[in-house]
Amino acid sequence: MLAAALAFALLAQDSLTNLKKLQCTFAVQATGTWTDGVPKAEIKPAKLAVAFDNIDVGGGTADTIGQFGPLHIIVRLTGSTIHFLHIDTGGALYLTTVFVPAKGPLPGGKLRGVHTRHEYTEVSLPGFTSRPEQYYGECTASY
Repeated sequence: MLAAALAFALLAQDSLTNLKKLQCTFAVQATGTWTDGVPKAEIKPAKLAVAFDNIDVGGGTADTIGQFGPLHIIVRLTGSTIHFLHIDTGGALYLTTVFVPAKGPLPGGKLRGVHTRHEYTEVSLPGFTSRPEQYYGECTASY
């Protein structure tokens, strides 16, 4: 059992090492907040797309493609998981993690993905992140 898990982790790591582009779509969102000091979460459908280009796993860098142009971010590969980290000068932290499932890719060769936004402002504005958010979906890899 341990040998099989190790073999899978090495195979997954090899495939992620050669990653060049990644396109993710997220269909479910959880938003957290505090109401009268009590933490609460709301889960709802979402339509969020996140893409990464110029991925250099060995160098630990990539570009995230967004509405404000490409942003240079940090990439870390750990076993069968790859993380894309963006720390904004305004204090926000965005993290996208992609997993190679133990039973192999999902239908169509897709990988599981989670995108998290750590932000908080006193005022909520529609269309802008103002509370912590976490999105769940799938990603398509290009090598």
